Amino acid sequence: MDKAEKQAVFKEVMGNYPTGVTVVTGVTEDGTPVGLTVNSFASVSLDPLMVLWSIDHGVSTIKAFTEGGKFAVHVLAGDQKDLCMTFATKGVDRFSQCKWEMSENGLPIIEGAFGVFECETFKAVEAGDHTVLIGNVKDIQIDKSKDPMLYHRRAFGPIPAEFYTDK
Repeated sequence: MDKAEKQAVFKEVMGNYPTGVTVVTGVTEDGTPVGLTVNSFASVSLDPLMVLWSIDHGVSTIKAFTEGGKFAVHVLAGDQKDLCMTFATKGVDRFSQCKWEMSENGLPIIEGAFGVFECETFKAVEAGDHTVLIGNVKDIQIDKSKDPMLYHRRAFGPIPAEFYTDK
């Protein structure tokens, strides 16, 4: 396989790998809220509590995340598809289309997520065409009345009820 074929197969395999869906928020140097949809999110450590996610070097707000020193990861709820798509769309005022407030940690927190991790950046590591951001979790929220959203085969949605029937 040549490079282009390998990249196409890579995308196909990764697109068939089910993941959760997050929106990561932060602020620019002047305090303007920024955010984007991310599915490259994972836990790193329980002691201390740490998470990671990655951002493409071509994203216009990368500096706010790589130099901002903090970020919030919102684990989206199954009913937040519209929010997911809004934060994945370029050229729209994302924060005008959702309810949010600034946290005590100075991070924009979007209403309705299954869970939220407010983090201080521990390390930013360049890796290929992305930067991996590792954060120390400073605050956590959970809404146990909700289920998280899934991404699979280029589709977003709640966890299917039949997923739980095979226990």
